[in-house]
Amino acid sequence: MTDTIWTPDLSQYAGPKYQAVSRALRDAVREGVLMPGAQLPTVRELAWRLQVTPGTVSRAYQIATQEGLLSATVGRGTFVTARSPQFGPTQPLYVDSGGISANVVDLRSPSLPRVGQAAVLKAAMHRMADAVGDDYVDYPSQRAEEPLRAAILGWVSDRLLGPVSVDDVTLTNGGQAAINLILSCCLRGERPVVLAEDLAYPGFRHAARLARAEVVGVELDQHGLRPDALEAACRRHGPQVLCTTTEAQNPTAARMPESRRSEIALIARAYDLQVIEDDCYSVAESSYAAIRAHAPERTWYVGSMSKSVSAALRFGYVICPQGMGNAGRLTAQHISFALARPVAELSLDLLTSGAAEELRRSVQAEFAERLGVIVAALEGQDLVWQPGLPFVWLRLPSGWRASTFTRMAEAEGVMVRSADEYALVHGRSPNAVRLAIAGGIPRDHFDAGLARLRRLLLSPPAEIAV
Repeated sequence: MTDTIWTPDLSQYAGPKYQAVSRALRDAVREGVLMPGAQLPTVRELAWRLQVTPGTVSRAYQIATQEGLLSATVGRGTFVTARSPQFGPTQPLYVDSGGISANVVDLRSPSLPRVGQAAVLKAAMHRMADAVGDDYVDYPSQRAEEPLRAAILGWVSDRLLGPVSVDDVTLTNGGQAAINLILSCCLRGERPVVLAEDLAYPGFRHAARLARAEVVGVELDQHGLRPDALEAACRRHGPQVLCTTTEAQNPTAARMPESRRSEIALIARAYDLQVIEDDCYSVAESSYAAIRAHAPERTWYVGSMSKSVSAALRFGYVICPQGMGNAGRLTAQHISFALARPVAELSLDLLTSGAAEELRRSVQAEFAERLGVIVAALEGQDLVWQPGLPFVWLRLPSGWRASTFTRMAEAEGVMVRSADEYALVHGRSPNAVRLAIAGGIPRDHFDAGLARLRRLLLSPPAEIAV
């Protein structure tokens, strides 16, 4: 059942218009005026009725969606889902694919190729076991992590990050934990605003929701985040944090030119904006200076081993802004005291022995080979890719819609991600899909799945169902 007639009276609500719409929406849902399953008016339709800007309504819808009152699907609309705000996350960040048939080619998320990780980890664990002493009882100490923090500086030594010291490093349980930590450290107030790219890694918005923040999208182009759109968002929303990817924009595979990184740093400085620079999907080589090199006093550079060594290890790190390392580590201490000693000691062994670097090179070589297979198999299609990245952005040809293509691909036994899955609430979603490089899939299955995708792309449906 749908309801597109709802027009609230905003005169009874004080404060900014977007908060008035949000409160009216919350009251209507709680009082049963809008029932679960009811479809809300479009942003433009409700804005016209209320004589407010579409941005005002969009912001109110975003707040209600993050509270779990609404759900939004690009192309379908916005619907009431609950009668009261829901606690905690409303969607999983990661879905275990273990139940998927072995005949299905799952290209939704990158998976690391098996290049000897098990043997390397087993050998490292044996060395750790031989070194365990009687002191393996007390809480882990961040002071004891200093050698590991120093090893991280060696791990990222090929990146141009500006001035960095051991005191700038904070260790985390993976890249997602790093994002959560930074938001916990930086955000203040009851409803802070976080900026993210219009198409973005979903973990950004999940982390913002946990931090009770409002997420506002910033437009992209072929080079990544647009500086003019960023400045407009800063003027309009007064954000506290920007989440962005510069080397490997996920999902579009765009790489931001260094001149643009410098522009973004200047804007961040002008509006006192903290920047999360996510480099978890790191390309093999980069000669561009990171945003942190341009604004070392406000940029939090995030990395992990999940995309290059082992996702099971759950080890990540933050290169904090200059002078903020202690704040980052104190925040980590309040969350988890410190890394569990087995994780810290195993990670240190992998880094100092050179095993982590060898595994990274082997993983990158296998990804490069499979990337070449994708590019060759889909020759003639509108692909965006970078050497070293474990995913490809495919702009669909005329006759296809992303939702239809993903559904028909799944019927053919191939699973891909639609651009809709990366779009923020009421964001702009292009007609495209992301293909991840599945290193764990046998090569013959991988090749066969790509052949099926190619046949689909060359045979768009004659009619679009209505």
